[in-house]
Amino acid sequence: MKHSISLLAFAAGLTSASGVWAQTEIEFWHAFTGRLGELVAEQVETFNASQSDYVVNASHKGNYSETLNAGIAAFRAGEQPDILMVFEVGTATMMAAQGAIKPVYEVMEDAGATFNADDFIGSVKGYYTTTDGKMLSMPFNSSTPVLWVNRDALTAAGIDPDVDLSTWENVDTVLGELKAAGNTCPMTTAWQSWIHLENLSAYHNTPFATKDNGFAGTDTELVFNGPLQVQHIGKMGEWAKDGEFIYAGRRNEGGANFRAGECALFTESSAGYAGIKAEATFDFDVRPLPYWSSVEGAPQNTIIGGASLWVMAGQSDEDYKGVAAFLNFLSSPEIQAKWHQDTGYLPITKAAGELTREQGFYEANPGTDVAVIQMTAKEPTANSKGLRLGSFDQIRGIIDEELEAVWAGDKDAQTALDSAVERGNALLRRFEQATK
Repeated sequence: MKHSISLLAFAAGLTSASGVWAQTEIEFWHAFTGRLGELVAEQVETFNASQSDYVVNASHKGNYSETLNAGIAAFRAGEQPDILMVFEVGTATMMAAQGAIKPVYEVMEDAGATFNADDFIGSVKGYYTTTDGKMLSMPFNSSTPVLWVNRDALTAAGIDPDVDLSTWENVDTVLGELKAAGNTCPMTTAWQSWIHLENLSAYHNTPFATKDNGFAGTDTELVFNGPLQVQHIGKMGEWAKDGEFIYAGRRNEGGANFRAGECALFTESSAGYAGIKAEATFDFDVRPLPYWSSVEGAPQNTIIGGASLWVMAGQSDEDYKGVAAFLNFLSSPEIQAKWHQDTGYLPITKAAGELTREQGFYEANPGTDVAVIQMTAKEPTANSKGLRLGSFDQIRGIIDEELEAVWAGDKDAQTALDSAVERGNALLRRFEQATK
C-alpha cells in the first residue's frame, strides 16, 4: 500500500534536537492483538522515534471488556496507566467514574497543546463530548458496520456478484438463492447486538432507548423491542431456522469463517478490512449496511463502534504533557490517514479523510470509503448519534443471551426482546442509583 508520506519520513520531520533530559514514560493500555496490535506498535514506535522527551510503553491487556476491568482495578490499587483504551459501550461508565479520569480537553488546555474538537468528524466527535462540545476522551479506533461480500461465492451459486444488496428485502432473496445452490453459510455476523439492534435502530432513525439514547440523562429506558427491531430479529430467526444465517458467536468469531471463504455475506465492522485483505483468497466487496426499504426515511446514518482513549487521573504534569503530545500525534492527518487506510477504521478527522482522498486511496481501493459515506451522508439525529448507557457491557450480554434463544428457535423475537428490555432496564436503574 502506498502513501504520499511514510511514517519514517514523518517521524524524521518531527525529531527533536534536544535529548539532554531523561525521558518521561507514558503507560498506554490497549486491547489489540494480531494485525491491529502490530499497527498500534508501529504508531508507538514512530512517536517514540519522533522526539526525545517522552517514551510511550504500550501494553495489551486483553479484549475490550478485560482491558476496561484491568484499568478499573489498577485505579483502585493506585497503579493506573496514563492512557486507557475503552470501547464505546464503556463511555457512560467512565463518565460516572468520579475522580478516575482527566478529560482530554483539560489535558490539552493544561499542557498548552494546540487542539480543536471541531477538527473531528461530527459523527465521531459527538459520541465522546459533552453537550457543550468539550471532549472527554480522544476518539481512536472508530468503525461502523458494513456488509462484506464474497463475490466468488455468489458467482459459484449462479448469482450476479454485482447483485443489489442495499436492502434487507434483497438480501432475503439472495440468501434463499444461496441456500438453494448448496451454500452452507449464506450469511454470518459479528457483534450481533451492535450491528443488528444498535445500528439497525440508528440506521432507521428509531430509538434504542429513551432520553436521546441516554445522552440526555441516566434516567433512560431501553425501547429496542419495537416493531422495527422485532421485524428484523424475527426475519433473522427465520434465516437461522432455514440455514441461511449461521451464528458463530457473540464477538467476531464469524470473521474466521468469512475470511476462509466459507460464507457469502458477512455483517461486520469496517475495521474488518485489515484481516480480510490480508487473509482472503477470494474476490470481495465492501457494501453499505442493508436497510429495510419499507421504513420511511431510511437509511439515516449508522453509529460508531470501536474505542476511545481515556486519560487517567493521578498523574504528574509532565506525564500529562507527554499524553497531550501523543494524542495530538495520533490524531494528526498523516498518522490518521495511514491508520484509516491500513485498518478500515474511520478517519476520525476531516483532514485525514481529505488527505486519504488526495492520495488516491479510495480510487485505488473501491469500497473503502463506504463507511465514511455511510456515517457522514446525513446529519445525525437524536436517535442516530450514538448510545450512552450505564452498564452497557452487561446489557449487551443480556441481549446476546436473548438473541441466541431466537437463533436456536427457543423464543420468538418479541418475547426475547421484551425480556432483554426488562432485564436491561433493571441494570439501568441500579446504575442510575449508583451515580446519584
